[in-house]
Amino acid sequence: MTDITLLRVAILVAGIGLLVAIWFFGRPRREGQGRRTTGRRDATRVEPSLGAQIEDELGADPTVAGDATLQSELDLFDRTLSGEAGGNELGRRETEDFDKIVSLYVAARAGAQLRGADIVVAAEKAGLVYGHMNVFHRLVEGHPERGPIFSVANILKPGSFDMANIQSLETPAIAFFLTLPAPVPALDAWETMLPTAQRMAELLDGVLLDEQRNALGRQRIAHIRDELRAYDRQHEAPPPIRPGRW
Repeated sequence: MTDITLLRVAILVAGIGLLVAIWFFGRPRREGQGRRTTGRRDATRVEPSLGAQIEDELGADPTVAGDATLQSELDLFDRTLSGEAGGNELGRRETEDFDKIVSLYVAARAGAQLRGADIVVAAEKAGLVYGHMNVFHRLVEGHPERGPIFSVANILKPGSFDMANIQSLETPAIAFFLTLPAPVPALDAWETMLPTAQRMAELLDGVLLDEQRNALGRQRIAHIRDELRAYDRQHEAPPPIRPGRW
């Protein structure tokens, strides 16, 4: 298998992982679901994984989306990254080309929802701007034309935040994602996204999760940093070739 094929497979897997989360969250709630079970809370609190929250909120269901649904989600994902829709150009990527996606989630705690008005306030406090595709972006200071360092979308379809109905909006989670190459080095982009996600999780009283929908821990953070250091090394501009002496 060639390097290009491996790269395409990796990008497809990352995209499908995000889409599966969108599909889970976007399903309609069944009657009687979303209520917390009674019982005494243990003195030592353990942060839930997103998988556990899905099971608690929506109930276990082994069925998966059909081919048509999956294809529509892939189309939506592609449009979000490439910026084929939306009138506001603030936060639009300069190019549709990318070769890696790094994502995080801020999920509501079990039995709760993230409210639209609270998300807007938290985003403003965290230094995000509302723009292209009707989602939030972190831009390069002084150079907004370079596109987003990372973006924040609603986990519910179609992924946007409708400001006309923001007061009534409720969602189980929001997704942070940066696409590489970014307008800054990959590690710098991560070091910008991580504290922003942590700050918004604090403001929204949510749970910060990794791309596998598990609580984000120090080991995973260190692993992501190592991956992005390696990415930056691989994408460094080669040194100029100096003419040899004759």
